[in-house]
Order: sequence, then structure tokens, then C-alpha cells
Amino acid sequence: MEDPEAAKATQVLHILSDYGWYILFSCIAGYFVLQRISGLLQSRNRKQTQASEAQLEPSLIMRRQEAMDAARHKMQQELDAQAAKYREKQKEIDEEKRREKIEAWENMQEGKSSRKRTNLHPEPESSTPSAAKPKSDKKSLRGGFNPLTGDGGGSCFWRPGRRGPSAGA
Repeated sequence: MEDPEAAKATQVLHILSDYGWYILFSCIAGYFVLQRISGLLQSRNRKQTQASEAQLEPSLIMRRQEAMDAARHKMQQELDAQAAKYREKQKEIDEEKRREKIEAWENMQEGKSSRKRTNLHPEPESSTPSAAKPKSDKKSLRGGFNPLTGDGGGSCFWRPGRRGPSAGA
């Protein structure tokens, strides 16, 4: 005859092999459910203690309310100050744009250039031809390898094949 403890062990192993993953996932789900329930119970206890304190001390509620009002008032004053600074900057920017438009209009009426940045003091040009700048060669400016022309780049170069039909039969 078999040992009853060995029979129980084989039954447990058989159940674990058949339903092991289900048991594992149900244990994990149960853990999360218990965590959620304990969090809800703790928050309920906190609310009840706060409510009981509030019933006992109305002055505490008044102090909290006054502190919140003071903080809100301070934040509102800071926001108003920032808004005033922003409005002042916008006024200055608008005034500057208006002045530039007026200047452009006056310049246009006088026949001057309507460009904002004009060269008020042009440099006098030299009348001698030796002072003129020599024109530079475009090839020297580019100076790199151009695969289409085959210029530069050393001893290796590629040339396209001849046009026309191939030489094969």
C-alpha cells in the first residue's frame, strides 16, 4: 500500500501542474485587490478623523481658510504684476513699430528708399582703377572634386560610356 502522505503530495503536484498558472495569476490579482482596499480604508479613516477634528475646532477651519485665501491673494497679485509688465512691453513694441512705419512713410514721401536699414554714410569710391578689387576665378573658389567634369580628385576618374547601341551581337 501507498503512504497517505505521498499520495497527498502527488495530488498537490498534479493540481499545481494543471492549474499552476491560474493559481499564480489569481494570487497576483488578489494582492492588488487587497492593496486597493487597504488604500481606500486608510483614506476613509483620514477623512473621518479630519471631519471629527473639524467638528471639534471650528477655529482650525477658519485658520486654514484664511491661509488659503492669503495664498490665493498673493498669487493673484504676482500674476497681475506680470500682466502689467507684459502690457507695458507690448505698448513699447507697438510704439516702436508705429514710429518705424511713420519714418518709412515720411521717407517714401520724400522719395528716399523705404528700406529700414539704409547706408547713411556710403564710403567714397576710389577713381583709380588700381584700387578696384580683382575678380576671382570661379574655379579657384570651388576647388573641389566635380565628378561630372572629371576635373580634380587625383588620378582616378570616371567617364561615361559612349552613346549608341552596344557593341555586342
